[in-house]
Amino acid sequence: MLATAEAARKRLDVATVLMERYRIPKPALGAALAEFYHCPFLAYDERTVLERELFKNLSLDYLRLNHWVPLRRQGNGIEVLIDDPHNPDKLFDVRRAFPGQALSYRVGLRSDIERLLNAIQGRESGDAISDILGELVSEAQLEEQQNATIAAITENDSAIVRLANQIITDAYRRGASDIHIEPYADRKETAVRFRVDGTCFTYMKIPAAYRRAVVSRLKIMASLDIAERRKPQDGKIRFKLGTGQEIELRVATLPTSGFNEDVVIRLLTAHGPRRLEELEFTDGTRRLVGQLAQKPHGIVLCAGPTGSGKTTTLHAILASINTDERKIWTAEDPIEITQDGLRQVQVHPKIGLTFATTMRAFLRADPDVIMIGEMRDKETADIAIEASLTGHLVFSTIHTNSAVETVVRLLDLGCDPFNFSDAMLGVLAMRLCKRICPNCRETYHPTRSEYDELVQAFGESDWEGVHPAYNPGLTLFRGRGCDTCNQTGYRGRVPIHELMVVSDSMKALIQSRARTGELLTLAKSGGMRTLVQDGIEKVLQGLTTYKQVRAVAIK
Repeated sequence: MLATAEAARKRLDVATVLMERYRIPKPALGAALAEFYHCPFLAYDERTVLERELFKNLSLDYLRLNHWVPLRRQGNGIEVLIDDPHNPDKLFDVRRAFPGQALSYRVGLRSDIERLLNAIQGRESGDAISDILGELVSEAQLEEQQNATIAAITENDSAIVRLANQIITDAYRRGASDIHIEPYADRKETAVRFRVDGTCFTYMKIPAAYRRAVVSRLKIMASLDIAERRKPQDGKIRFKLGTGQEIELRVATLPTSGFNEDVVIRLLTAHGPRRLEELEFTDGTRRLVGQLAQKPHGIVLCAGPTGSGKTTTLHAILASINTDERKIWTAEDPIEITQDGLRQVQVHPKIGLTFATTMRAFLRADPDVIMIGEMRDKETADIAIEASLTGHLVFSTIHTNSAVETVVRLLDLGCDPFNFSDAMLGVLAMRLCKRICPNCRETYHPTRSEYDELVQAFGESDWEGVHPAYNPGLTLFRGRGCDTCNQTGYRGRVPIHELMVVSDSMKALIQSRARTGELLTLAKSGGMRTLVQDGIEKVLQGLTTYKQVRAVAIK
């Protein structure tokens, strides 16, 4: 009653007063509305794509005044978001707007409906995607009336140019690492997906008629051959945002079924190198990494899958030793992070400038430290070993699952076990887990089965005496879900590490071509913490969840 009276006095809706004045969380309020109105609750999501066609006979000002909005077509019906599904006048207006259509309703907050309507008008981020698509559809309809073809809308059409620019701008604004443009045959819509925090989601769909134009526009931006659709191409885009900031994009095109081309765009970091202290190493691991970086010669490898932070970590290590006394050469593909003091070379395999040939050139260029972007073949590995044995410190990355498996992989490539064991200093394996959203993080008491699963994954012998036994006061952390994290409970990522330092005993095992199990046992007895163990430590610290650790670190 107090909230109702205050809402009437301030000319606000009750839901806004409950959230702002009485601090009622939106999920709790949504659950209450869903139960009261007997229909699902839908919160605002900036990724929601509204169908422009549904608005062609509707005034946005009218919708804003009456607090409802058509969301999407579902089969033979239309789904509508409304603040009061029991209001007969509003329901009559909806039926009148969509006569003969099967209607389904979702209840939403007035503020969320307002944000959706603002988004479709483009008031939140310059040109709205829906506005641009609406303009494309309008142009297509106009051309049909003039007996023209849709093909006349080309990659240079102003709406296509703005559409491509807006996709890139929105991807950067949402923190996406990759953009996927996925055309289909048979007049199906082209899907645009973003990868954010390691997970893909559909951002929007583009009408099928414009799939070639959008792809051609992106190829023009990347200085690629738009006439060549039969083979993959690679390029780069230097893109200036509305704020004046410039970012770099790596573009790859691939021919796909139906005579189409997919485009995958990687958004490269616009920042300089990070500091080792920012990479969330444990104190012991950071100390050991610092010691390895100060060695006069040898090989240090960073292992992990694509996008696990290997290059970021290597540049942070190089930044810690980047002084006037050291000459540092790097060979990279591409150069994602630049820093003063490093002499960085972009490899170019098409003209024969491979990692191996670049490494040979480095050995004649008076290096102290060499960083090679990836150790992907025996030739590169042999030259790296040779460089380390002749008095140079070599850093590189490799695509393996764990620190121990890296040693076995290099031996399988054909590296000499004696030279390799002498050269190897250490291997740092990495993964990135989704981070619990700091805005909605909450504690909870785990079940006994959850606790037992943690202990078993960590190792019972390693757990006992170091971590607490199961008790009523034991707490773990999870994300409740909020607007900041789009109700997922996760925002950003946290790294987990596994550092194997090669000791004299380890060198003897490498020379005898020991199995992975023997190497792992020796490494753990020497104090190595595995990826899973480091992940569980960060679960106990409230940085991530065991579900996320299991997803990236357990086979």
